[in-house]
This record gives sequence, C-alpha cells and structure tokens, in this order.
Amino acid sequence: QVQLVESGGGLVQAGASLRLSCAASGRTFSTYTMAWFRQAAGKEREFVAAVGWNGRTTYYADSVKGRFTISRDNAKNTVYLQMNLLKPEDTAVYFCAARAGSALLSGSYLYGTWGQGTQVTVSS
Repeated sequence: QVQLVESGGGLVQAGASLRLSCAASGRTFSTYTMAWFRQAAGKEREFVAAVGWNGRTTYYADSVKGRFTISRDNAKNTVYLQMNLLKPEDTAVYFCAARAGSALLSGSYLYGTWGQGTQVTVSS
C-alpha cells in the first residue's frame, strides 16, 4: 500500500496558478489510479480529477475542466495538479487519493488511501 504526502498549497490571488504535488511511497505506485479531491470549509469532500496508471487517461469535474490538469510521473512516484485561472471558489483543502483498479471514478469512498491535505486559498 502507498502512503501519500501533498505539497504546494498556498495563498494566491484570483487568476493565478499553483501546482500541487503528491509524493507516494511504495513500489506499487504505478499500479494505482490517482485522484485529487478537495473540501471547502463546511462542505463535503468533492472530486476534482483522476488519472490512470499510465497517465494517458484523465477525468475531471466540470467545475475545473479546462483550468486544471492532472498528471503523474511514475519514475518519481508523484502525481501533480496544475491549477490555472484560480477562482475564490477553488479555496479548499486539497487531498491526494489512491485506489487499486483501473477505473477513473469520482466517489471518494472508492479510494482507500489518502494524504493529509494541503490548503489552497484564493483571494478575490
């Protein structure tokens, strides 16, 4: 099983960009589907994006499509979330998650391994 550590969060102005990273331990990283979720204060955790084991397939929530890009580097055991044109409504704690299996799914209950989260705050 992998362990996940996120980094790259911070405070930015609307319209800016940030890149989140999620470093994974374990030799089986390349076999996992990886995803990013986020949770704003007082709200439920929501799906952001997922990427398949080889990085060739991706899946995005409608709210971030065209602005965010998920990618992975299996040689570095790392998954990334490039966030452009950030909006105040993107403010949340962002979590990296992993699941065994090839399907790109949006249900948080389907992911068995989670990082501790990194805060992203977008000011208007």
